[in-house]
Amino acid sequence: MEIKSKLWIEVDGKPVFGRGRRFLFEAIDRYGSINQAAKEINISYRKAWGYIKAMEERLGFKLIERQTGGRNGGGAILTESAREFLKKYGALEHGIREIVDKKFNDIFKANDL
Repeated sequence: MEIKSKLWIEVDGKPVFGRGRRFLFEAIDRYGSINQAAKEINISYRKAWGYIKAMEERLGFKLIERQTGGRNGGGAILTESAREFLKKYGALEHGIREIVDKKFNDIFKANDL
């Protein structure tokens, strides 16, 4: 038996960041492309772009530096703010997981259902 939980951040009751958006940003960082990142996590480019735009608006800072296509193609890179945000979110996610796992073990393992 194991515990599972979900964590996300909201601003004014609207979702800003969670596991799926973390996957999107990690893929953008890996490929340098919003389109390729969207394909990897099985969402449309339009949906990925919508997530990015909403996150930037709700957080109040730029997350992606975009370069439009052309002769050499376009691209996208994470801003330093986005990298710092990802790092902090990862630390939060890890810390929450540790707390939840400990509480689960304290309650369920100690009582041996």
